[in-house]
Amino acid sequence: MALLDDGIVPEHAREVKQEAREFAAEHIAPNAEEYYRRGEYPWEVLEAGIEAGLVAQDVPEEYGGRGFDLEQVLAIAEEFYRADAGIALTLQLASFGAEILADHGTEAQKEEYLRPVAENEQLTGLAVSEPETGSDLAGMTTTAEQDGDEWVLNGEKYWIGNGVEADWVTVYAKTGDDPDNRYGNYSLFVVPTDADGYDAEHIPEKMGFRASKQAHIEFDDCRIPEGNLIGPEGAGFFILAEFFNHGRVIVGGHGLGLAAAAIEEANDFVHDRAAFGRDVADFQAVQHTLAEMRLEFEAARALTWRAASKVAASDDAGFWAALAKTKSTDVAADCAEQGMKLHGGRSVLTDRRIARVYRDVRIPVIYEGANDIQRDLIYSQQPR
Repeated sequence: MALLDDGIVPEHAREVKQEAREFAAEHIAPNAEEYYRRGEYPWEVLEAGIEAGLVAQDVPEEYGGRGFDLEQVLAIAEEFYRADAGIALTLQLASFGAEILADHGTEAQKEEYLRPVAENEQLTGLAVSEPETGSDLAGMTTTAEQDGDEWVLNGEKYWIGNGVEADWVTVYAKTGDDPDNRYGNYSLFVVPTDADGYDAEHIPEKMGFRASKQAHIEFDDCRIPEGNLIGPEGAGFFILAEFFNHGRVIVGGHGLGLAAAAIEEANDFVHDRAAFGRDVADFQAVQHTLAEMRLEFEAARALTWRAASKVAASDDAGFWAALAKTKSTDVAADCAEQGMKLHGGRSVLTDRRIARVYRDVRIPVIYEGANDIQRDLIYSQQPR
């Protein structure tokens, strides 16, 4: 099925999309079931992605990357996620947060921290969410206080990709306490994971995305150099909001890949099964279900790619990013639900791709801002 064809993709992103498709077919899809069952970090696939030049290559060329733009990363995302969401997330999290340093870091920071990520010598992560706070960026409680020529961090972070595996993470922490300027109370920092006072452990096993590992991080008087502040003090909220506009478009690609996987599985199954003396695909109810899945998928894909161009041009970016993220991940969840119904009893077998997709789709509707929060943003940020 030509679900992720190139027709809607800008010409400059088509070559890397083909690279991603071939890589996914060779390295991700054949290993998806095994890594889902084992729940282990897919180091071998990550290393293959590095060799293929498809990991951490959104870093600008002057710092060792390929300089992929938003649309190129989106093209990669939908191909990887169709093959397997857990492995795909691991590959895309290898440089998570590095874009913040690329856009707002000093030259010294970029040379010390960004270049090793682009050259695949280091992994990074982004530490924002906390045990009791997820989507409320102005409600985080982890603090960073300046002490001479150092910053001292205290608090906890939760759901942090690569929190254990990374060499450094970008940490969002509270540096002010002005009740009249709650959005100006936060800053961003580069925190090496070998710093004293940094402690991380894997979160207990998840129902989906089992090949991607998230961590619970504790900062206990964790000291980092003064020069590890990213951008101006107090600008963290605004930098992160801009970063998430790009990230939500990419999550749109996550949803598209998962929806495509659900549709493919459902279509193949009903065309290879008989019931009541007829092919299952001959029943009108089944045909209507497949038609509705395809209809919603195509609408989500058109919206997501339009959003990519809008966000890249900084044209009502928050509005379009929220639209893309919400629509595509909701459609993925709906397609997986319908795919399970069409599979009948076989849908509950854990070795079935549709069962993995069904579990995986519950996660992107939450990360990068839960979809109910996105609906708030859609309403409040819509052009008037």
